[in-house]
Amino acid sequence: MSAIIRDEEGQILLLCKGADRFGCTGIISSSSKQTLMIYFFLNFSCSIIFDRLSKKGKDYLGATSKHLNEYGEAGLRTLALGYRKLDEAEYAAWNSEFHKAKTSVGADRDELLEKVSDMMEKELILVGATAVEDKLQKGVPQCIDNLAQAGLKIWVLTGDKMETAINIGYACSLLRQGMKQISISFTNVEESSQHSEPAVRQNILMQITNASQMIKIEKDPHAAFALIIDGKTLTYALKDDVKYQFLALAVACASVICCRVSPKQKALVTRLAKEGTGKTTLAIGDGANDVGMIQEAHIGVGISGVEGMQAVMASDFSIAQFRFLERLLVVHGHWCYKRIAQMICYFFYKNIAFGLTLFYFEAFTGFSGQSIFNDSYLLLFNVVLTSLPVISLGVFEQDVPSDVCLEFPALYQQGPKNLFFDWYRILGWMGNGVYASIVIFTLNLGIFHVQSFRSDGQTADMNAMGTAMFTCIIWAVNVQIALTMSHFTWIQHVLIWGSIGAWYIFLALYGMLPPKLSGNIFHMLLEILAPAPIFWLTSLLVIAATTLPYLFHISYQRSVYPLDHHIIQEIKHFRIDLEDERMWKREKSKAREKTKIGFTARVDAKIRQLRVKLQRKHSVLSVISGTSSNDTASNMI
Repeated sequence: MSAIIRDEEGQILLLCKGADRFGCTGIISSSSKQTLMIYFFLNFSCSIIFDRLSKKGKDYLGATSKHLNEYGEAGLRTLALGYRKLDEAEYAAWNSEFHKAKTSVGADRDELLEKVSDMMEKELILVGATAVEDKLQKGVPQCIDNLAQAGLKIWVLTGDKMETAINIGYACSLLRQGMKQISISFTNVEESSQHSEPAVRQNILMQITNASQMIKIEKDPHAAFALIIDGKTLTYALKDDVKYQFLALAVACASVICCRVSPKQKALVTRLAKEGTGKTTLAIGDGANDVGMIQEAHIGVGISGVEGMQAVMASDFSIAQFRFLERLLVVHGHWCYKRIAQMICYFFYKNIAFGLTLFYFEAFTGFSGQSIFNDSYLLLFNVVLTSLPVISLGVFEQDVPSDVCLEFPALYQQGPKNLFFDWYRILGWMGNGVYASIVIFTLNLGIFHVQSFRSDGQTADMNAMGTAMFTCIIWAVNVQIALTMSHFTWIQHVLIWGSIGAWYIFLALYGMLPPKLSGNIFHMLLEILAPAPIFWLTSLLVIAATTLPYLFHISYQRSVYPLDHHIIQEIKHFRIDLEDERMWKREKSKAREKTKIGFTARVDAKIRQLRVKLQRKHSVLSVISGTSSNDTASNMI
């Protein structure tokens, strides 16, 4: 970022701060000429302070570079400072060009502003550098470790120096000892300026190709690679003829760190990962320079804090600290996927079971247009009688508690693997709905159509049979959603069984209205259906018949092909986790995705190294023992 000011003596100065090699800056200006006034405008352009120094402004370049490297290796965030004196004519000419670019309304407005900014940010005099300590927030390494065990790939896009970014990588366990680091850079700036752009691009492409080949020929299954690339090199790596090779290399690496990148490059890398892999991407940041990346990703998460609220305002979710991302994804992400998937599948089941009974009756009556259900039934079905249980499923359903989700992070993979919303699951629910509709229609038709259902020999008319059939539908769909749920609260019980009770209350009250209002439903429940035992027996028979396929399916699956959450539910139900803690720990160790980053991966790598050392030591001792035995035998001979 740069500022144009006028000091007390009337001298106009350009003050510039930014990355020493590559970063994001913006010029600050205005048309006012008040003394000591700082002028602002929002235009971001890539500023490379060292590359924009004048020949007379490099007196402290060597010492400053040395200090910046030392600060970066210590994990500090660094900036370089420079200035330039401007005369009135130069500033007036530039301000005129800037005003034209700022007031332009074309698609190239940003490019014009960037060009005007570049006109001013040159021939700078180096003042010095700053270094600020920016400690990791509490719980960041543990959060990254658990997210990695949940099967997520984590990339770091930062504006810090490469040394600082590498230290941060070690601090949060994205990097570890023994991990092979692939550093792609074109570090010699003077040499890069002398070569043509195609030559530079070819050099970077060759580095990417060689790195990809190195990963392919690696035979150690435990080998981990980390890709580190700076912003200047990333400019060429994101070109159309290179970006997909760069993406393939990045995907093959365990961790990726892009340092000294601009906000635009953050957004471009996010877009490349989103479009190139076809996977769901999430971007998280806390500053204004992360807005483009957050908006480009499928899911944007903003961290509220000292950096301002720009990232929060541009995001889909807001959290206070980075460590809360673990609970947002592993707990609420897992629950949300299960809830939405089950809700949609249940909607298919419910409406198919209800709608096909109408179709069957139309076919039975020769498509006469006569409906077997009263119009009020049709209005109440989706609005009152079956809506609240679905809401309770979408709000309160939990297959496992939150603490178990955190202990078993691999449960999160049920979402990316789409275990509960694939075509097999959808067609299964649709088939269950077709089966339920057939059972409901045929049983009610066979029981009420040709025989009396009252002790006095009274037979059921179309309204009585329609009401009995509708009652069976209400029972079937609500009992089905109760069987689908894994977690019950008193609210769910009230909504599910209350919806069934509301049907009987409505039928009784509606039947008490005068015949002009109730029509053919006059005293339908109290005088016609309720006194007939066959009405209640039919409801029980239909409930049992419609739920049998689901009960058989879930019993077979839990017994033969149980999913992870089925095993956890059984362990929790029988309290096996309290009786056999060793078994519980063993199950937790299984329910983790294999990863090569994070604290757990670092510990595993250390254990493997110790095992290799012990094996070598044991083999050396065996050789020495064998040699001693041979010497003893020779002496005896």
